[in-house]
Amino acid sequence: MLEKPNNNKTPDSRRDFIKSSSLAAAGFFIVPRFVLGGKGHVAPSDKVNVGMIGVGGKGRQNAQDLMKLDDVQITAIADPAEYWDLANFYYKSIAGRHPVKRMVEDHYEDKTENFKVNEYLDFREMLEKEKGLDAICCSTPDNTHAVITYASMKSGKHVYCEKPLTHNIWEARMIKDLTKETGLATQMGNVGHSTDGIRQTVEYLRAGVIGEVKETHSWVPASRWIDEMQAVPTTNTQKPHGFDWDLWLGPSANRPFHEWYTPVTWRDFWDFGCGALGDFGCHDMDAATWAFELGHPDTIEVFPAGFSNENIAPYGEIGYYNFPDNNTGKPIQLTWYSGGLKPQLHQYLPEGYKWPSRATLFVGDKGIIVNGGDRVPHVFPESLAANMKKPKEVIPRSKGHFRDWVNAIKGGPAASSNFEYGAHLTEITLLGVLSLRMKGQKINWDAKNLKATGIGEVDQYIKEPVRTGWEMS
Repeated sequence: MLEKPNNNKTPDSRRDFIKSSSLAAAGFFIVPRFVLGGKGHVAPSDKVNVGMIGVGGKGRQNAQDLMKLDDVQITAIADPAEYWDLANFYYKSIAGRHPVKRMVEDHYEDKTENFKVNEYLDFREMLEKEKGLDAICCSTPDNTHAVITYASMKSGKHVYCEKPLTHNIWEARMIKDLTKETGLATQMGNVGHSTDGIRQTVEYLRAGVIGEVKETHSWVPASRWIDEMQAVPTTNTQKPHGFDWDLWLGPSANRPFHEWYTPVTWRDFWDFGCGALGDFGCHDMDAATWAFELGHPDTIEVFPAGFSNENIAPYGEIGYYNFPDNNTGKPIQLTWYSGGLKPQLHQYLPEGYKWPSRATLFVGDKGIIVNGGDRVPHVFPESLAANMKKPKEVIPRSKGHFRDWVNAIKGGPAASSNFEYGAHLTEITLLGVLSLRMKGQKINWDAKNLKATGIGEVDQYIKEPVRTGWEMS
């Protein structure tokens, strides 16, 4: 059983010092490791040894990105699947343990003769045996993000994890607390957070280019993968060769294997994924959360569009968040859309303008900003854009989403989507998923006590039950 982190806090500086000293003695380093040295220390000149957990489509992509960094070396991989044919999905690739192992070994062989990558079915065995690993990159389905991240950090590994950081809100709080305690270098996989465009958008909004902002809208075209599905499968189909189904399920309840569950369509099922909102919320609500320093929403209502039930995500959704806690001093409403739904065109837009298929809109009392696929702030009306003074560049530019994480491992500044930020953004996203799973019932959120009021029984969704052996506390 994994140990629960100590969440006791005190404002007294002397007690804070004692606590920090105790954590350091226990192997948890609050200050950068390059200062303290010892176990877990990665000198700026050294290579960072990374273990990949999950090497399906996204895991393969992440491995390719990490291999571009000269001071990173992938030395181990873990995945319950030997082989995935993803040609018919957006990854357009062949993935799994064997193909990715060959890809990584071929890459490093030019520089290191007879280079070999150790491969594992079970990530827990990898964490136990691979003592030379400095860091973990987790690219698994949503339901296993938290348990893998938690175990990796408890093993003293720096962690990069795909979004959403966790599958439920309780897990997000646990990971956030553990991040604070360990001081490990972390980064969530919302890669748009490291673009220049999102930084420009935040600078424009904070500089008041469009005046006082009271509302923001985000939409994505994403919908269900399996259009015809009206219920979870009740029969089983043939498992792929070399695939450990029980291990793939992780903390989720056992059931017969069916091809609808894998390799990408798991997002349609609440037990494994979080629908379109869970897939894209940490991307497309990021700019608003960052710019306005959004705290916890007090009310959330997200309504399903099209068929859904207690097991299956809908085709689309429209949802409303209210954030009284932000840096403007006045409430901000965030509206979310998926499945082709979009807001009405705004009066400040030029004639003939059409919304991008995916974008974020910020509405101010002087104008609007539209963030399209390029994430660059487009200001309207055009007269405002022509006469405005471009804000100063005040947010440090990213050197790259993985580069920033590796620099943090080597003692540099924390990556900007580290788990303290990423866990909060994930919680915002999952609160919408919570309302969506309750058919759009309005949630009054008691953030301090992790309670949803004004709604039916939802504790089993805030902290989901897990199978024996997969506990985080």
